[in-house]
Amino acid sequence: MGIGQRVAKARAEQGVTQEQLAAAVGLDRSALAKIETGTRRLSALELVAIACELQRRVEWFVDEAPPALVSYRRAHPDVATQAIDIRLDELVREAEFVVSCVQGLVSGQPGPLPPPATAAEAEEMADTARRMLGLTPAEPAHNIAGLASNLGLLVFSLDLGEGADAGTVLLERGGVTLVNGSRMVGRRRLAAAHELGHYLIADEYALDWRIASADADGLEARLDRFARALLLPETDLRARWARWLEAPDESWRDAAVRAASHYRVDMATLARRLKELHLAEHSRAEDIRQVQTRRADIVEKDLVVSDELAPVSLPRAYEQAVLTLYRKEAVTEGRALGLLLGTFDSASLPELPPVPASGIWAVMS
Repeated sequence: MGIGQRVAKARAEQGVTQEQLAAAVGLDRSALAKIETGTRRLSALELVAIACELQRRVEWFVDEAPPALVSYRRAHPDVATQAIDIRLDELVREAEFVVSCVQGLVSGQPGPLPPPATAAEAEEMADTARRMLGLTPAEPAHNIAGLASNLGLLVFSLDLGEGADAGTVLLERGGVTLVNGSRMVGRRRLAAAHELGHYLIADEYALDWRIASADADGLEARLDRFARALLLPETDLRARWARWLEAPDESWRDAAVRAASHYRVDMATLARRLKELHLAEHSRAEDIRQVQTRRADIVEKDLVVSDELAPVSLPRAYEQAVLTLYRKEAVTEGRALGLLLGTFDSASLPELPPVPASGIWAVMS
């Protein structure tokens, strides 16, 4: 795709007419039309102005997207304009740059696991993944982004509004997952766990559209089962659920509140997991699905409140790598702030040592 075609594509995705864009960047509409058809070249300044107006990075117009993104768009042209696809494109480019500059940020990725063909295989895959993540059978999978980074998967969270819950792209080394931070914390964690499943079976590019319920026997449904088993391991959940139910002066609702807090899942995920493990009948599972944790529950039960993957959230290892590049002056302040997606300002960056006088004279001479 030429630059002009990309200008037309970005303009259409923003819902902007040629006349509106031309006026915003100081061009005649006819000149913009010629740019889009490839009969007129545009200057670097014009491209920067167009990129700013259409909220795209300049490299989006001049560099091809990662191959996995391109192949997915060709197969699914109807979803290529979604916000998550656009932001994933940007994140993949940024992550690939940082990974290439900082040795050790991503050492690689594990050999691909076979895609689960049954619910039982999804459970086995979750057990395998928990061992790979260094979790004990009774240990909850808190800080899913930190755990995933140990396997080479960088998990970001941005507020994307409506659309997909998450998406994942494999890099040459490792991978990038973008979670829709506009969801509630339990759903964000479930989406991240689901995408870890895509990563472990080495899907080149996957968008999680939350359609598993309509396809109970499909791969997405089995990866949902994997995600629930990862976050709510069967043996530990069975033991704790029985203990919570047997606690004096507490009801099934209290048990559900404690379970959701301990494993940091939403009630819908907990209810589905209890039902598939035959720990709750259908009617009880539906009751649990409707439970809302109250402030009184948090205080009286001394629960931990987590806002994991709240937007904007970046992998800690990635943040450290960007700061390393800035300290080495391998990137400018503006570039570092851009790589950190606005989570830092100038005052938040580390102070660089002053340039010695000899260094200044060397440059001037």
